[in-house]
Amino acid sequence: METQTNSNNFQALVDRYLAAWNETDAERRRKLIASTYTETARYLDPMMAGENQAGIDAMIEAAQGQFAGLRFRQTGTADGHHDRVRFSWELVPAQAQGPAVVAGTDFGLLAPDGRLQTVTGFIDLMPAAQS
Repeated sequence: METQTNSNNFQALVDRYLAAWNETDAERRRKLIASTYTETARYLDPMMAGENQAGIDAMIEAAQGQFAGLRFRQTGTADGHHDRVRFSWELVPAQAQGPAVVAGTDFGLLAPDGRLQTVTGFIDLMPAAQS
């Protein structure tokens, strides 16, 4: 199957990606991960890494524990061509308006079925270490 490369497909993929990061119900999160990442997918950013769907699930669950009360949301629009996608996000308070705590840009490589094969994340905004 050929990779779908129109902007609607890129946006739908990013929507599922962020939904997986925000989903706290383990069963629903695993279903989102399965529809978003290939079985052998890899994720890497400066703070964490995950391999395969189970490893990515464990990584997301750990991030949810570390950033309890916060949610990921997209900033800007997803941009992609061929089998590549990039998008920016921010981590914000779940229930209240407020500034982003962390922000970043992720780059994905899609498999032929349109799911993510690899994701490389970059942190654009990180709070300064407290002394």
